[in-house]
Amino acid sequence: MLPLHTRAVISGDLSRQLLKVLDLGEALRGDVRHEQVAVHLDDGVDVDTGVLRDLGFAAVMRPGATDRLPDDVLPVICGLSNTEVVKPGDVVRVRTDSGQLSVLYRRGANANSLFLTEQCNSRCLMCSQPPRDDDDLWRVGEVLELIPLIDRNLPQLGFTGGEPTLLGPRLPELIRACKAALPQTGLHILTNGRNFADPTVADGVHEATGHATWAIPLYADVPSRHDHVVQVAGAFDATVNGIYNLAERGHAIEIRFVVHAQTLPRMQRFAEFIWRNMPFVDHVAFMGLEPMGFAKVNRHLLWVDPVDYGPALTEAAWHLQDRGITTSIYNVPLCVLPEVAWPLARQSISDWKNVYDPACDGCSMRPRCCGFFASHGPAWRSRGIKAFGFDEAAE
Repeated sequence: MLPLHTRAVISGDLSRQLLKVLDLGEALRGDVRHEQVAVHLDDGVDVDTGVLRDLGFAAVMRPGATDRLPDDVLPVICGLSNTEVVKPGDVVRVRTDSGQLSVLYRRGANANSLFLTEQCNSRCLMCSQPPRDDDDLWRVGEVLELIPLIDRNLPQLGFTGGEPTLLGPRLPELIRACKAALPQTGLHILTNGRNFADPTVADGVHEATGHATWAIPLYADVPSRHDHVVQVAGAFDATVNGIYNLAERGHAIEIRFVVHAQTLPRMQRFAEFIWRNMPFVDHVAFMGLEPMGFAKVNRHLLWVDPVDYGPALTEAAWHLQDRGITTSIYNVPLCVLPEVAWPLARQSISDWKNVYDPACDGCSMRPRCCGFFASHGPAWRSRGIKAFGFDEAAE
């Protein structure tokens, strides 16, 4: 697990908070405007920072160094408490008042997502990012500044929250910004889909067609169960109508089903419901819990050992896969799944919050396994966790 935050010593007057960190060669190539670049210099590299200043660069980053340069030369970011957190290619937010560096985009990460808002119109029992009602529209401005700094060869970029559709016309604005700056990058947008029950809202995101996949949770085949999980009456009907409205307009759709004690009883019926009523969806993801936020508070309502639901999960997932709907299992380690489910299991956990249990040491399947969320802890530990010997590895 590689964290997204660290501390640094910052000297000089930085003109902007968001910076693209590049090594000297890439910085001089000029793909990113100099005033948006912090030039990454390894320890011992001798460069005339006055020349870098004259070329218009924003700052110098010396991760391991602790020496300051005179403030009239060039701002310096140095003395990182964890020098592994920031590498060339990353985009960071620099807080000069606290010295905090936050990585907003990480080159080479297995997943990059832009956090758009903390506001949400659901209160899901297992939400790992509990919503807040604060006015955080400032995030949109930051994301618009960030998007042009992202590598243009990035295959996929996520939008997450909160509920992105609560941004109103700012969401289409963000989609247009990505299409302009990152024309080859697909968007993966997490949304509960309810606002798309209004056809005008679905019409408003027309520019995402062919460019984005909408990842929409549906937790049952009946309204009562889904509405209980998201804690909103009428949510099931609005979500289903929103999915249909998006599908009618040619959008790519992923359905997400989080497996826990409240959703498990109808998982098989849910799979049949998707096959019968939404055969047009591009992907279905069955997901293990992330034990954060509301999930921790509601553990007594949610916890089922994955080794106990593994056979039912396998049956539901293959029910859809065998009928031509691409289906995946996320966030569930291989050792707690029946081996027949392994072809559908994905390495799904973002690397900045991905860990492995001590029991995983020496496991032959570790390179193929998703491992665990860093927050999984003893209370969420399956009794089925074990290491496989090399003679037990699946062919």
